[in-house]
Amino acid sequence: MTRLENRTAKIGVIGLGYVGLPLSLLLSEAGFKVTGFDIDTKKVTDLEAGRSYIFRIPAEEIQSARKQGFQATADFAGLSEMDAIIMCVPTPLTEHREPDLSYVENTAKAAAPWMQEGQLVVLESTTYPGTTEDLMIPILEAENRNGLKVQSKGTVAEQGVFYVAFSPEREDPGNTTVARHNIPKVVGGHEEIATELAAVMYEGIFTRSVRVSSTRAAEMTKLLENIYRCVNIALVNELKVLALKMGMDIWEVIDAAATKPFGFHPFYPGPGLGGHCIPIDPFYLSWKAKEYDFNTRFIELAGEVNEAMPAHVVQYVAKGLNQNKKAVNGARILMLGMAYKKDIDDLRESPSLTVIELLREQGAEVQYNDPYFPTVGRGRHYNLNMTCTPLDDLGQYDCVLIMTDHTDYDYKDIVNKSKLVVDSRNATKGIKSDKIVRC
Repeated sequence: MTRLENRTAKIGVIGLGYVGLPLSLLLSEAGFKVTGFDIDTKKVTDLEAGRSYIFRIPAEEIQSARKQGFQATADFAGLSEMDAIIMCVPTPLTEHREPDLSYVENTAKAAAPWMQEGQLVVLESTTYPGTTEDLMIPILEAENRNGLKVQSKGTVAEQGVFYVAFSPEREDPGNTTVARHNIPKVVGGHEEIATELAAVMYEGIFTRSVRVSSTRAAEMTKLLENIYRCVNIALVNELKVLALKMGMDIWEVIDAAATKPFGFHPFYPGPGLGGHCIPIDPFYLSWKAKEYDFNTRFIELAGEVNEAMPAHVVQYVAKGLNQNKKAVNGARILMLGMAYKKDIDDLRESPSLTVIELLREQGAEVQYNDPYFPTVGRGRHYNLNMTCTPLDDLGQYDCVLIMTDHTDYDYKDIVNKSKLVVDSRNATKGIKSDKIVRC
């Protein structure tokens, strides 16, 4: 506790992606001695050389952290020297839309042999209530070499124990309005000591920690946050489809409703959900709910609505092409934006990937432009091997499809030079042209 309070503790962060790397840099900036662990040796090599692989994190931040003692490694043996270990690994869905906890499981198995007495272990990966206690703790207890047990609820043990907590990540890539350190950190320990240790550690880099009663409460908090957004986005997506049929502009309606100073928070429609949270996390809870013979009808309905949005976009591409006496089959289409939201280099679960597949299935020739992705290769659910196409001679395409409203784009110029523009993001707001089809 003393080392955490005076920031002399050594902290290991496992998983140096969109969550783990920013967290490592915050910890290092606060004075903690931070070591990042990752099985991706390219990430390790880049960080050790002072290079960044995330667009919103400049290389200067990596180099500054290196001067503060930050280092990266693929050798998990170094975990034995840490006071605290934070796990930031993916929790995707399987092909059958069930939780894939293999990353959490494998990380726990990799860390357990190196664990030492008194260490704090915190899981940040979004998951269903019970993962920390039912999956991670048994692995850590069974596979550590020192016969350690998790500190139990009740009698305090001074020897032979380690401490476990859950603290959900709250990353919002591209958000420049809220400083990362101003985002409160929810913390729930397996017991009270773990809660306090984790809370004090996070208070070294965040303005405050929000202590909850258990790891399960902390796990559920993260799911509630994302389900709230998922359901409300589904609502406006459904209303968007209705508004289009009624000849109305749903964005105008939302902006008008948002002037109400109470009881309304604006959400905006789009071509589908993306990112590592909202398209995935609600299904973790709906899957877990079946264990209790409970149907999460709102979650499942919201999922159906949001998952239908890429097909809705393709339908309007076909509608626009049809107005120009063109078929989807054989059409040349340039997609603007691969990232799941504007001004970031994050491709995870992006609806653009699905739309490309759907258009290709109908015989379209699809190319893309995105200033954040020179190439798009292979991921868990796609294998595109595409290269960014320059914004030259837009008139050669039968349709320019706006999937991500990056601020780098000059939308007025794009409309002027294109035969047809299908806008799924309201990026052409205020531009009047018969070439535009808004969806």
